[in-house]
Amino acid sequence: MKLIDEFRDFLKEYKILGLAIAFIMGGVIKDLVNSISNDIIMPLLTPFIPGGAWQESTLMLGPIIIKIGSFAGNLLNFIVIALVIFLMAKFLLKEEKVSKK
Repeated sequence: MKLIDEFRDFLKEYKILGLAIAFIMGGVIKDLVNSISNDIIMPLLTPFIPGGAWQESTLMLGPIIIKIGSFAGNLLNFIVIALVIFLMAKFLLKEEKVSKK
């Protein structure tokens, strides 16, 4: 039983459960942000993109094909994820500062 108690203490000390929850939530947020970017933001921008198929947009430089649309989608996803994380951290750190005073 001592090994089980040590394992339980290890889980509590290093907050493994919280880390697991954060990992799962990160995956869910990624799917949500992909949906926001692909289903809401990019369709609004599509009329301004020649041809309208933004994800298939490419730039051909001789034999080289650069997938600009795919890159733009991933860049937009990164920006939205970074903004969401920034806002969450700002809110959580603000709450932490208030409680310390």
